[in-house]
Amino acid sequence: MKLEFCAENFTDIPRKIDQGASRIELCDNLAQGGTTPSYGVIEHSLAYCQTRGIPVMVMARCRGGNFNYNQWEKQIMLDDAKVILELGANGLVCGGLIGKQLDTDLLESLSRLAKTYQAELTFHMAFDQLTKDQQLLAIDQLAQMGFQRILTHGGSMDAPIMDHVEWLSQLIDYASQRIVIMPGGGITRDNLADLHARLQVNEYHGSRIV
Repeated sequence: MKLEFCAENFTDIPRKIDQGASRIELCDNLAQGGTTPSYGVIEHSLAYCQTRGIPVMVMARCRGGNFNYNQWEKQIMLDDAKVILELGANGLVCGGLIGKQLDTDLLESLSRLAKTYQAELTFHMAFDQLTKDQQLLAIDQLAQMGFQRILTHGGSMDAPIMDHVEWLSQLIDYASQRIVIMPGGGITRDNLADLHARLQVNEYHGSRIV
């Protein structure tokens, strides 16, 4: 089982690796759902994690708020993504919407960039802003683009993740190993075992998961 620790900066990374984190999602500004961390934080986090053999996925998101970006913001994220990958990150955590549908032009641009660096792609919790029908379509589209995984709470963050197990199970079945459905949001050391007993997936995400 892979436990992805969501790190807001470098500070907690050494301790969380010692406690069992097997992958790091590196971001800033968790109060806004995560944004791109600074150059220095990325560089030093990658250097440390590489010595421990721990992969790092870095958030490429230029601001908090909604996931509908203008052309300037899209170019900023593409420029940030290139720097992140040039620094040696194992992959990008990214997303974008147009209304309540995927921003396929932005995502295809990010996908091409990631493939150039042989990096992975995680679609973040913008996924949870889609309707259920659009989520199923998004699974098809993201798998086709070459995304490795989708991070999702399975529903509104106002409810605990255990309330969304039924829909998460349907997403996992629909994805059918074409793309990983990675549950996240409110997963802790205390509820992980119960959640895993019901979902039986290989990857989980959280800031309190270890």
